[in-house]
Amino acid sequence: MNTSALHAQLPHTLRQTNLPSLGQHYQGKVRDTYRQGDRLVLVTSDRLSAFDHVLTTIPFKGEVLNRLATFWFERTKHIVANHVLDVPDANVTVARACEPFAVEVVVRGYLTGSLWRDYQKGTHTAYGVPFADGMRKDEAFPSPILTPSTKAQYGQHDEPISEQEILAKNLASARDWARITEAARGLFLEGQKWARTRGLILVDTKYEFGKVGDELYVIDEIHTPDSSRYWVANEYEARFAKGEDQRMLDKENIRQWLIRERGFQGHGTPPAIPDDVRVSLAEKYLAAYAQITGTPLELNVGDVHARIEKNLKARGYL
Repeated sequence: MNTSALHAQLPHTLRQTNLPSLGQHYQGKVRDTYRQGDRLVLVTSDRLSAFDHVLTTIPFKGEVLNRLATFWFERTKHIVANHVLDVPDANVTVARACEPFAVEVVVRGYLTGSLWRDYQKGTHTAYGVPFADGMRKDEAFPSPILTPSTKAQYGQHDEPISEQEILAKNLASARDWARITEAARGLFLEGQKWARTRGLILVDTKYEFGKVGDELYVIDEIHTPDSSRYWVANEYEARFAKGEDQRMLDKENIRQWLIRERGFQGHGTPPAIPDDVRVSLAEKYLAAYAQITGTPLELNVGDVHARIEKNLKARGYL
């Protein structure tokens, strides 16, 4: 991998955008969203968030996320409609504005990550999902489970929520929730199937859904290294048998670095992220992109914001 290009891109990473003529602006943890009427322009920045804090930027991260989401939206549109209208730049998706459900639908195939930490503490029951006793870290569930969470505002924490609570709080009607869970399971199985052909395990992921009228759409992003966990498939069994950590190509790498190297799990002021850690995570994201799509990403060092402006002007958005 071209590590020199990753280091060269560090001063050019996209931290934020300033494109007021695109419409009303909202800044999330990773995306800058501009709204005009029933159209959204979603700019995927290079910001990195973990434990509900924006920590730093990662070279080419926004491009990897947006390109991968586009890849997966195209591959899964037969399962459920998605919000994509146009992709005028590597970091930009023009999307249908939907009324979002205030729930993140997390689908998990394995007991790992935050759920494993909850399982050890006995707080895993918040989802209303039965768990077998004596499960091991990284063990596969008999079939994928859903562990939804509330969709918190930027700067606040997502909280676990059960299906019963979702319906009681009217975050979704019974009919919509049934459609959402069916779509989420279908998307996850499709993702797992493709990942296996590429030598990866899609371990878990989150989905967000919205509606226009009565039509259901999957929105935001799907199956990226930010929203999903990927393990290297041919190492899983041996590592699991030995109780070793899996080889990961996703954001869990930075979470584990924060926990182990800095003792940080979201409380207090986040630590500074050294450049070599930023570059190392970029390598993981790029490796995931190449393995999933079958094509390495061509790295073009330079000003991301200037390129976005140029491409949006060329396509008539600015």
